[in-house]
Amino acid sequence: MDKRISSPDAAIENLQDGATILMGGFGLCGIPENLIAAVRRKGTKDLTIVSNNAGVDDFGIGLLLQQRQVKKMVSTYVGENKLFEQLVASGELQLELNPQGTFAERIRAGGAGIPAFYTPTGYGTMVAEGKETREFDGRPYVLERGIRGNFAFVKAWKGDRWGNLIYRKTARNFNPMMATAADYVVAEVEEFVDLGQLPPDQVHTPGIFVNAILQGAAYEKRIERRTTKRN
Repeated sequence: MDKRISSPDAAIENLQDGATILMGGFGLCGIPENLIAAVRRKGTKDLTIVSNNAGVDDFGIGLLLQQRQVKKMVSTYVGENKLFEQLVASGELQLELNPQGTFAERIRAGGAGIPAFYTPTGYGTMVAEGKETREFDGRPYVLERGIRGNFAFVKAWKGDRWGNLIYRKTARNFNPMMATAADYVVAEVEEFVDLGQLPPDQVHTPGIFVNAILQGAAYEKRIERRTTKRN
């Protein structure tokens, strides 16, 4: 069994207009850079992207926003991407904003086959508008739906040809749960290793969840916001 694929372009050959893609990453940390670039080259449009945020204007998902390939973002945060803000304000881009914990649980639920769950987060705010509410033990809760995607694009540190993955430190973020919640999961890794080189008890995503895996290239270690101390 060998799930390696030759290129990110080959990995997204079956990606169609209107698809929903779960994309790992937090800011610019742990994002599937090569797969995002392949989507831009392919020109697929009317996409729904489920990701914590949209990177920055000229990098990450921001590249897809530049090309107007995204119809809707399901996210938790807008702040670092001016184009993202402008597109939402002008009505060109739909935005479903989630509390970050709710966002994580919606994806986890989708991966676990749970269609919906109740959470107290957001009750009494605009987040709860149009949603079912219910009281448990005297506390009000909001019904939130689980999230699944047609595709999930994840970024890992190391992987083998079976698709077993290890993430590095905070670059793990949303990647493992997204790898459970899509019909077709593509992983890009910084390093391929031989079978048996990943300690079984350290594997974060078992290969059973991964359909295709590829070797990424030319990763950029960007800093979203540099803060320096004045002398």
